[in-house]
Amino acid sequence: MLKATLRSFLAHKGRLALSALAVILSVAFVAGSLIFSDTVARTFDRLFASTSADVTVAPADDDLDESLPTGRTPTLPAAVARQLAKVDGVAATHVDAEVENITVVDRDNNTVSPTSGAPTIASNWYETDRSPVRLTSGRAPRGAGEALVDADTADKKDVEIGDTLSVLAAPGSFKVRVVGIVTFTTTNPGAALVFLDTPTAQAKLLGDRGAATGIAVDAAPGVPDAELKRRIAAELGTSYDLKTADEQAESAASELGGFLDVIKYVMLGFAGVAVLVGIFLIVNTFSMLIAQRTRELGLLRALGADRRQVRRSVLIEAVLLGVVGSTLGLAAGIGLAAGLIELMGLLGMNLKSTEMVIAWPTPVVSYVVGVGVTFLAAYLPARRAAQVSPMAALADAEIAGVGRPLRTRAVVGGVVAAAGVAALVGCAASSDTSTSASLLGLGVVLSLVATVVAGPLLVRPVIRVLGGAFPALFGSVGRMSQRNALRNPRRTGATAAALMVGLALVGGLSVASASMTKSFDEQIDKTLGADFVVQNNAFMPFPLEVTEKVRATEGTTDVVRNRFTPLKLRTPDGGTTRTTAAGYGPQLDDVVKMTYAQGSSARALAPGNLAMDRDYAEDHGVRLGSVLPVEFPDKRGARLTVAALTDLDGPEGPGMRGGVFMGLDTLEKHVPDGQDSAVYVNAAPGTDADTLRDRLDAALDPYPQVQVRDQADYKKLIRNQIAVMLYLVYALLGLAIVIAVLGVVNTLALSVVERTREIGLLRAIGLARRQLRRMIRLESVVIAVFGAVLGLVLGLVWGVSMHQVLELQGLTAFAVPWSTVVAVVVGSVVVGIVAALLPALRASRMNVLEAIAHE
Repeated sequence: MLKATLRSFLAHKGRLALSALAVILSVAFVAGSLIFSDTVARTFDRLFASTSADVTVAPADDDLDESLPTGRTPTLPAAVARQLAKVDGVAATHVDAEVENITVVDRDNNTVSPTSGAPTIASNWYETDRSPVRLTSGRAPRGAGEALVDADTADKKDVEIGDTLSVLAAPGSFKVRVVGIVTFTTTNPGAALVFLDTPTAQAKLLGDRGAATGIAVDAAPGVPDAELKRRIAAELGTSYDLKTADEQAESAASELGGFLDVIKYVMLGFAGVAVLVGIFLIVNTFSMLIAQRTRELGLLRALGADRRQVRRSVLIEAVLLGVVGSTLGLAAGIGLAAGLIELMGLLGMNLKSTEMVIAWPTPVVSYVVGVGVTFLAAYLPARRAAQVSPMAALADAEIAGVGRPLRTRAVVGGVVAAAGVAALVGCAASSDTSTSASLLGLGVVLSLVATVVAGPLLVRPVIRVLGGAFPALFGSVGRMSQRNALRNPRRTGATAAALMVGLALVGGLSVASASMTKSFDEQIDKTLGADFVVQNNAFMPFPLEVTEKVRATEGTTDVVRNRFTPLKLRTPDGGTTRTTAAGYGPQLDDVVKMTYAQGSSARALAPGNLAMDRDYAEDHGVRLGSVLPVEFPDKRGARLTVAALTDLDGPEGPGMRGGVFMGLDTLEKHVPDGQDSAVYVNAAPGTDADTLRDRLDAALDPYPQVQVRDQADYKKLIRNQIAVMLYLVYALLGLAIVIAVLGVVNTLALSVVERTREIGLLRAIGLARRQLRRMIRLESVVIAVFGAVLGLVLGLVWGVSMHQVLELQGLTAFAVPWSTVVAVVVGSVVVGIVAALLPALRASRMNVLEAIAHE
């Protein structure tokens, strides 16, 4: 039996090759994501471990919600360094003055910051054995007006020693002359680095010569880091955050983990789609191979093979396919990881392919996924193979499964569908976002399973409609193509399911994104009353200097600043909310259309007051006039009066639970060191809006980190951000289509082999080669369109359910992107035609007499 199995596997290797591609793709994405993330993690672990001070002293953690950037830089007194120098076991202390909320531009006002989204870091210069960079050209900065830049930035932005750069920092902008170049001794994480001497960094970056962002402490020989930390804690108390080198490295690695997780989960998402779609392909392939080998399996049974041996034979073939596919997939994963490493290099993160990490879990997981998927996918066909009767050896080959009733599928599919519908109805009825989202996820999974299980039941009624015009348009060829698609509902359903999965995903998320876009458009129209908004692309804060430039521009009026701060809010119900509050300048009503349930902007912005969303207030027992304890950064406490309740019917901003806002005077009284996040501007009477825009663009030319936007620009910005999610979905769709095309090709190729004698007879009675190719193409098209219809219907149901979740977040508008729907249907026709090219060509080239004599 083993010999027979191996010979059978080698005999059908061409037919199994397409199925192996699905395994290769899924394993490649799994292995590539693990190798890449392990390589980046190992590289940065070495970086953090080699550059962290023995003990680092930093400002105490406020335990506030920092999800929205505020431009604030926590500091501590630089005098702490002198205090720590006297602690027993301290060899040296170094003041750190480092910020990331800056922009650096050259003499042409072009930014020298990374385009990859990595930060631009300005810091004070001192060199130790743990420094991540070394001075390799020029000299160290001495006094104000001198700076160093890193070699990677200098190379990419054509910066040389002697060039003048402008640094746009929170206290104000200033110019520096490059006097030296530093080179990374370890991996360059992609950031742009600028170094100043320590007094200049404190004054120009922090606005205070007596401030520091941290103190680096070196231990004396023989003093363990943990012991030194204990001694420093005894000296300083609990006012600061203390970390040893290991703790600092672990903390930095955990922050990096969020970035790595995004890449890992995206790639694992691709792997998941490949696995899911590949299962359909493998099941279909083995089902058809078993059907075509009925006589062969019957002969084995007649010769004495029992059912277990036959089942084992088929499963061994599947395992061999899994091993081959996993091996090739692992190799492809290594190549994919190498490609990602090169891509990161183009974006500024200089990883080395020679230091690629292939940890032992990677090949283990790869083979578990590859072999496991093929084994599970082949199990049901293997069970059917074991049921082949020895008498089948004496009969003509039959197609297993054709004509068998679909009652079991109807019952199982109906039960699962009912459960899925119940979950989706519960999602729509729930008023709690987390509950609704959980029910949505459950409903999506159950409805997908139900559609896959019950898909063959839908084949005959749907394809009769989709192919109903074929006889009239293409005559007998069209009629035969329609009947070929109806011949085996199980096979047609499984083939279409591969395409259905990807299209359902696209349909659902396209509806969700279209609804989000329409909701944001309506919200912008409803709330934004300013002619222009000056804001950063990534919503990052900018210096007050930018605001002053806007205010000084001729033709402006109603210049209203906007700033954010994290805070902790204690409500009458005993709860504590960590959120981000907005601060606005006067004249808010002239630039933003606020709707109040109680109170007004004048009362909300008055000193000592705040406003919040009415629904949040009702949920937490807050009333107009309630006095709430509030904790700002640096443990600054206050008691603020609720002077207004807003009637928000739109989405809250990121991290802005409760819709809390207050006057800018109140915010700056408690948090004086933040930066503006937006400036709202109206044109003065008599000034044309286009003219004012030109003036603002000219005034802000030295500040490339901000842009001037009107309502249309603002909408475009939101659409572009939503489009990023869609790009990922379309990439997943592309992968699903590739595997689905393989599935259709595989099905048609095996179907042509299965119908060799039938095709020979058709050719003998006068069917032309062109007519035969057309028949197979039409069959392929109707199967692809059937999958598209199922996917779109399922996707629209998911999209409607997703909208119910979005509605709980204030995104109330609903939209269906009909252009996408039409494009998907047209695309499915193209997919069907492309998938049929090779099988149709092969069928048309058959020798008629050999085909008739085929058994």
